[in-house]
Amino acid sequence: MAQQGEQELATKMLQIQHKRFYLDVKQNRRGRFIKVAEVGAAGRKSRLLLAMSTASEFRDHLTAFSELYASLGPPNPDNLPEDGKLKSEVMVKDNRRYYLDLKENNRGRFLRVSQTISRGGPRSQIAIPAQGMIEFRDALTDLLEEFGTDDGGREDTAVTNFKGELPEGRHMRIDNKKFYFDIGQNNLGIYMRISEVKSNFRSSITIPEKSWARFRDVFTDYVEKMSEATDKPSSGATTSGSQSGDTSATTGSSSGGGGGAAGGSK
Repeated sequence: MAQQGEQELATKMLQIQHKRFYLDVKQNRRGRFIKVAEVGAAGRKSRLLLAMSTASEFRDHLTAFSELYASLGPPNPDNLPEDGKLKSEVMVKDNRRYYLDLKENNRGRFLRVSQTISRGGPRSQIAIPAQGMIEFRDALTDLLEEFGTDDGGREDTAVTNFKGELPEGRHMRIDNKKFYFDIGQNNLGIYMRISEVKSNFRSSITIPEKSWARFRDVFTDYVEKMSEATDKPSSGATTSGSQSGDTSATTGSSSGGGGGAAGGSK
């Protein structure tokens, strides 16, 4: 089912051995991208999302992997690579990483493409039989020639203006909770996503980069106020220590036991 506001512009279907691959060009408010879906013999589906610029880079890697594959001799089950890998590459786009591994095992040679999202995001992968890499590359080329390699959407000024490397994500554990801090960027600019994880519960907020300084000031103000309150001796506590009997009686009659310090300071 299409996401709300998502438009499908074109689609191609490839049958490679016992697998079907769907290459769908889509567009939403963030721009254009290609969704690659692999459907296995049992109907199991895996998918990757590629920005148009990433799809172009992937197409170029497919050419290099295909050339290597063509130069290899017949598979030898008795002389397999130790880790199964014949060639590897990595692509990075915003907060996504793509791992390309040409591998060989007892069933043959194939290209495994894995997609990960920074710090805790889901991992997905597809496997393209090696003899289908050229066909896959040609289908991808057709789509890129028709729709271009520009990610499109609204003019992505924030992304084009920022050429540096985004900071790595961080995380911390507090009691039985984990907090993840991930930096990303989209057509609206750079943002920080703060996620709280506890057991199988996860919630998150997204803070635009232009608001980070204001959030910092609010947190700093609270930290300083709580530090002052903790370090400063409480007059109510002193009174309660010297007149514990009277204070206890007064507290019990006026506020039910919770406001001894507040009652003593008034």
